[in-house]
Order: sequence, then structure tokens, then C-alpha cells
Amino acid sequence: MRGKHLRFSVTSTVPVHFRGVEALMERPVDVSALVEAHHATIWRYLRYLGCDRASADDLTQETFLQVMQKPFEWRGEREAAAYLRLAARNLFLAQVRRSKLIKTVEDLERADAAWERAHADDGQARQQALRDCLQAVQGKAREVLELQYREKRSGDEIARLLQISAQNVRVIAHRAKQALKDCIEKKVGHGSL
Repeated sequence: MRGKHLRFSVTSTVPVHFRGVEALMERPVDVSALVEAHHATIWRYLRYLGCDRASADDLTQETFLQVMQKPFEWRGEREAAAYLRLAARNLFLAQVRRSKLIKTVEDLERADAAWERAHADDGQARQQALRDCLQAVQGKAREVLELQYREKRSGDEIARLLQISAQNVRVIAHRAKQALKDCIEKKVGHGSL
């Protein structure tokens, strides 16, 4: 199974903090929330390191499976993101070694350092930029985004509800996401991966 449409319903006894709320030590990890919060970032990180799309899909999935199998001690949002990147990086290195591709550790160290610089305050700055940029989205584009992301509706459901074709839904969603991406990049001041 590939892609970011994974649904995990497994929990662990490791505490986790999401969206700025401090976790209690006895609170279980909600792996599905961890996937939702960090999936895109881990996938982009793997692409940045040199993975093709399919490998990034596979390694991202393996990263979260590894978290399910070997939970980590919760120390905060930034540390969780760093742990997930480290797990993804190690999986990537293992894949590179197996495939006999030539990629030096120094290259990965430089890539890691560049990623850290580019995403130093990613969380708060990007979240605020997203909120600001979403305010500018109006009409059908806003309806499509809300139905797709807030209500988790499929393209066919959205098409039926808005009385437009499924193809039109895809085009509207694609254009709206591209406009949001461009807006966020302008506000944050650097490109996204």
C-alpha cells in the first residue's frame, strides 16, 4: 500500500503532543494523528534527500510503521519531528546501501543541515501563513478545500454536493492548493520541498 492515505488506528503508551497542546505522560500516542501531523513533511524530506516519489511513499510509510513498533519517549513537537526525520533518513540510507547507489554520508549531512536551516521555525510560521492565505480563498475553491480537508470528503462526493464534475473538483482543488503553496512560500520567505 502506497501513498499518504494510510489510516492507522493503533495506539501506544508513549505520550504525544499535537498542535501545541502539551501531552500528559500517561496519554497514549495517537499514531494516526502523528501520521497526519508529520506525513507530508517526512515525505518532502525524503524527496529532498533524493528519493523518487514511489520510494518516498514507501519509506514514509515504513517510518511510521517503525514508530508503531518501537515507540519513542515524547519530548516535544520539534523533537518528534527530528526523531521521525532521523528514522526516515536511516531507512533511506539502508535503501541506498541495498541498491548500491553512490551517495556519500557527507552529502546527506549537508542535505540535513540545509533542511534544518530551511525549516527552523516551520511549525508556527507555516501554520500562521496557511491561516492568513486561507482567508483569501473564496467561492468554489474554498468550498472544495473545506469539503476535502475539513470534512474528509472524496472528490465524487464533493462533485455531487457542489453539482459540478469530478474533473472540475480536481482542477479547482489543484489550483487552490497551488495558490496556497505560492502564498505560503511568499509569506514564510523560502520555498517548500
